[in-house]
Amino acid sequence: MNHTFHSFRQIRAFFILVTIALVFFISSCATHTEQKTTERVKIKSLEATRHSDIHKIEKRVREEYVRWKGTRHRLGGTGRKGIDCSGFVRVVYKSVFNIELPRTSGAQVRRGRPVSRAELQAGDLVFFKPPTYPNHVGIYLSENEFAHVSKKEGVTISHIDRHYWGRYYWTARRILF
Repeated sequence: MNHTFHSFRQIRAFFILVTIALVFFISSCATHTEQKTTERVKIKSLEATRHSDIHKIEKRVREEYVRWKGTRHRLGGTGRKGIDCSGFVRVVYKSVFNIELPRTSGAQVRRGRPVSRAELQAGDLVFFKPPTYPNHVGIYLSENEFAHVSKKEGVTISHIDRHYWGRYYWTARRILF
């Protein structure tokens, strides 16, 4: 660059412009960095809140499970004298989350959004297609456990990885979040 300055005013104006440009550049970079940091903090905070919420969800479902534990299976049942799998899921969701679900597992599987087996979290509905049921539904807890109504045991907790349930696993839906 070959700039020739003819007066003190030109030199001063040049330095003022350079200073303004530098201040603008530095402040815009600082703001951008600050925004990124704020966004990262918000994301981490949201993840921590979500993680905490998932534990609360599991705790609340387990508490409701204890109230129903051992209630016998009855096809079409919706009460303490007997309940079926979709009735249990419906009652728990209404009691714990104040969410009204359809009465049948066939209608429940069309609610929420699909979730892969690897992404299951507490509160997700898990569906199975065993040979002894048309469809079967339960509520995922954690560590491959789910609460449901077994024909033999009534309201119980089972493991998805067991030979039986793992073999007949079909899909999952997320109603919460």
